[in-house]
Amino acid sequence: MLEVSTNTQIGLGLAAMGIAFLFLGVVLLFDKGLLAIGNLMFLAGLSFIIGFMKTLSFFFQWQKLKGSVAFFAGIIILLAGHPIIGVIIEFIGFYLLFRSFLPTAFQYITSFVPFFGRAKNQSIV
Repeated sequence: MLEVSTNTQIGLGLAAMGIAFLFLGVVLLFDKGLLAIGNLMFLAGLSFIIGFMKTLSFFFQWQKLKGSVAFFAGIIILLAGHPIIGVIIEFIGFYLLFRSFLPTAFQYITSFVPFFGRAKNQSIV
């Protein structure tokens, strides 16, 4: 069995709750409070998972500059009172930052979550 440190467990919990708060914030008509809390929890969770310095180096890599600027600009626009525009810009930044990791995450989800694995293997015809 894979040993997971306490910091990683806390980070996974914070990141998952952050994503849940972001989802709820979007579903509940772009509630600024939920979106702001979701952003903070996600960033804190990421810092716990990979460490603070690695998080800083991840966001401030030269290759990921566009994604980082869009992500943090979206957060600032969201906090300034324009949640719809902020979330759109933030999600674009999120995609640009994590697009190399998304296929791996999708593969992990489809292999370990029964519903997604069966849905992926179903033929449309």
